[in-house]
Amino acid sequence: MAYTAYTRSLPYQPHQKAVYKLSRSKLELFTQCQRCFWLDARHKISRPSSPPFQINKAIDELFKKEFDTYRAKKEPHPLMTAYKIDAVPFAHKDLDKWRENFVGVQALHEQTNLLIFGAVDDIWVTPNGELIVVDYKATSKKGEVSLDADWQASYKRQMEIYQWLLKQNGFAVSNMGYFVYTNGRADADGFYDKVEFKTIIISHTGASDWVDQTVLDAKKCLDGDIPPMGVSIMGGECEHCAYARKRTTLTLEYLKKSKK
Repeated sequence: MAYTAYTRSLPYQPHQKAVYKLSRSKLELFTQCQRCFWLDARHKISRPSSPPFQINKAIDELFKKEFDTYRAKKEPHPLMTAYKIDAVPFAHKDLDKWRENFVGVQALHEQTNLLIFGAVDDIWVTPNGELIVVDYKATSKKGEVSLDADWQASYKRQMEIYQWLLKQNGFAVSNMGYFVYTNGRADADGFYDKVEFKTIIISHTGASDWVDQTVLDAKKCLDGDIPPMGVSIMGGECEHCAYARKRTTLTLEYLKKSKK
């Protein structure tokens, strides 16, 4: 398919005919809170953002350069060999586009006319031609890293959307994906302009069959009225909506008292 760069979209118009670009992260936002998603798409009212994780970004770039070395040689990275992963880094003419923020792997969902896209970290390929989605993660914590925390379910959904996108582009895609997860050690004697990391690979068996229905549900949400506060298809209350509700209540109470 023809790849298009992402430009900040105009607010979504209910039942619009023009293609609407919906990023992987916005689809994730929909799973977290339909109201936040609706406000973002329909009125460009975004959640407050956190500062960018520049160290994590730097590690991502270094990982890409490192795996690209073995991609050029058509050989597995030593980590892949250590974990007995029968694959090599995948070489493809569109890989740079697939990795580029605001471009990524793209697929037009014809039922909704939503263009879904997301930028992958890496892709490996097995001897039988199946693609493997790979995501780089970096942190610093005591003990071994894992994917056991509830909040890390978003990591798994992220990988599954990438698997879905590649399938929509006609590729054979393995359900098995891998997280190259590195952990910065804080138990050294000092900093000395260097942090030591320990990197492991964590496997995840993806199930991307949920994505299509979620896109349909997101389209229905876009075309409808503003959803109730804090509605999440994954359960739990949206902390952003909870904050907005409490702030509004306290503000109204203050204004009411100040008029007396």
